[in-house]
Amino acid sequence: MTVLVTGATGNTGRHVVAELVRRGQRVRALSRNPDAARSRFPAGVDVVAGTHTEPATLADALDGVTHLHITVTAGLAEVGPELVRRAVDAGVRRMTVLWGGYVGPVEQAVADSGVEWTRLEPQEFMSNTLTWADSIRAEGVVREPYDFSSALVHEADIAAVAVTALLEDGHAGHAYNLTGPQALTTRERIAILAEALRREITFTPITHDQAVDRLTATGVSRADAEYVVGWYASPPEEATTPVDTVTRVTGRPARTFTHWVTEHVDRF
Repeated sequence: MTVLVTGATGNTGRHVVAELVRRGQRVRALSRNPDAARSRFPAGVDVVAGTHTEPATLADALDGVTHLHITVTAGLAEVGPELVRRAVDAGVRRMTVLWGGYVGPVEQAVADSGVEWTRLEPQEFMSNTLTWADSIRAEGVVREPYDFSSALVHEADIAAVAVTALLEDGHAGHAYNLTGPQALTTRERIAILAEALRREITFTPITHDQAVDRLTATGVSRADAEYVVGWYASPPEEATTPVDTVTRVTGRPARTFTHWVTEHVDRF
């Protein structure tokens, strides 16, 4: 068995690679910059050059691959169905797909592929908190438009579910909503960070439009920025209600936000 991981150096992909290695699997990691990526992975990972947004170039990367993990990223919607077709033609028998927030062309192509598949539907990643790092370090301030509740999920738990679905039977055809064990408001997350850092952190509200402008300044399209900030304004019930999917699939409790903070406190 060889597992190809796309988005291998991303927030979740690197955890997928590590978990596969921990479970003794042969792993091939796809990276635009394989030389730089090799230092990030455990020994034995086969790092290959390429990007899943250019499926026509992936014949070598797919050679001998039986299992595939796809992370839906910007630019994949148009070519993702081709990636899925090429993977099936190459002999991939089982896929997991980390959705892009909704069932789009890639997610649908995986579901229609004719092979075993599992869709991972995490709500908000705990790593989104890293967007606060600069302002916390510099000013001790978090600026957000909404004090909303979110059952954030640890990226390693998403990866653990993905690897279980790739390696074990009983998950084909399932779409797994993934959350952490508790719903926390923005202020509650800030309080956990402040306690870990042993310093005061102030929550300063900004307007909806200011939040949109902040995202567009980073290169995000206005339509995407409006979608993201709108999600924060009115998150779906799936994002605010903790579920036990991580425990049911992996057999162990989902990691808490406090756990995540202890792992990343040095970045704040």
